[in-house]
Amino acid sequence: MRRAGPALLGYAAVRLLGIVVLARWAHAKGHGLWPQLAHQWDSRWYLGIADHGYDRALTGARDSCDLAFFPLYPVLVKAVAGVTPGSRATIGLLLSLAASVVAAWGIFAVGDRVHGRRVGILLAVLWGATPVALVQSMGYTESLFTALTAWSLWAVLTGRWIWAGSLSLLAGLTRPTGVAVAAAVLVSAAAALWARRHADPGAAPDRPRAPDRPGAPDRPGVRPGGWPYDTGGTRLRIVLGAALAPLGWLGYLAWVGHRLGRWDGYFAVQKTWTNELDWGIRTLRDMRSNLVYQSRPELFLVVVSVTLMAAVVLYAVCVADRQPLPLLVFTGVLLLIVLGSGGVYFPRARFLLPAFPLLLPIAVAVAGATRRTKVLVLGGAALSSAYFGAYMVLVWPSAP
Repeated sequence: MRRAGPALLGYAAVRLLGIVVLARWAHAKGHGLWPQLAHQWDSRWYLGIADHGYDRALTGARDSCDLAFFPLYPVLVKAVAGVTPGSRATIGLLLSLAASVVAAWGIFAVGDRVHGRRVGILLAVLWGATPVALVQSMGYTESLFTALTAWSLWAVLTGRWIWAGSLSLLAGLTRPTGVAVAAAVLVSAAAALWARRHADPGAAPDRPRAPDRPGAPDRPGVRPGGWPYDTGGTRLRIVLGAALAPLGWLGYLAWVGHRLGRWDGYFAVQKTWTNELDWGIRTLRDMRSNLVYQSRPELFLVVVSVTLMAAVVLYAVCVADRQPLPLLVFTGVLLLIVLGSGGVYFPRARFLLPAFPLLLPIAVAVAGATRRTKVLVLGGAALSSAYFGAYMVLVWPSAP
């Protein structure tokens, strides 16, 4: 905690700025702050699941079946609300806020592991200053999912395979993009086993690496060669971690299929929400419409379009930088899902919130810049995030 303290304080300061701006803007428009954070759009779906459970049939009506929403967050809301005072909406918001801090800690831990403490701090702060970062402080699942994802990836990087698989299992119960976390664990486990099988027979056997001390000095990182495959853990632990990783995601899909009486039940539900893989055709069409053909495009859609294009560029930079394999696999699969889906366009910047490894090249560049540049970059990002977050909730007429 002492090592991560500056990252958590910086993250909290950026998010507090966003909430203060939202509160002032909401007050000027005659709105309350709490309803904007705890009881809007997808939050209502999760609260409905916590209150009444899931649907038992698929009517075919558009955007009407709550089986599209994964269960871990509403289950936690219901469980905590059952033993504490306060409404389920309040409990859901508090859980999301707590998860956002845990996520920032995990993001710092990954950045610290790969490039050292300074980059880890900047990475956590930058994640809190993304354009749609206000969602991290709302009753949504992005904070919980990012927390599970970040710590699962950190566990892979440090050879804690059972933890990696278990956290991946929980991530797979939180959002449909949990399959990206499972893919990262599975591919990394396969690479680790392959490297051990083809290691030099005369080399010393791998030994589990001791956990990092909280006060350890900055490390040069693990970047050379993409990812060191001698991070510890026996072959059995690697296999068990890999076996656990996809069980949450596969288990929920199997449960939905059983509940609806058809093997493709979950995918049938997604069709009613217009979410089908079309390999990016709809994404490119909407992006072209917003940036080329519309004379007065919505500000929100312009920011979403710029965010998607920036994500692709940053991923290419991550590949060129030989980012660690687990991070590349997770971000690559997540990008494929978000950009390749034929669903609605406007929430895609939110869907990319868990892709924090995309911010690593920016964090590294800022870490090596002058103090004035750091202030300008971080201050500008925080202010723009605060403004756009409030705009997203109070002006944009649809979901984040």
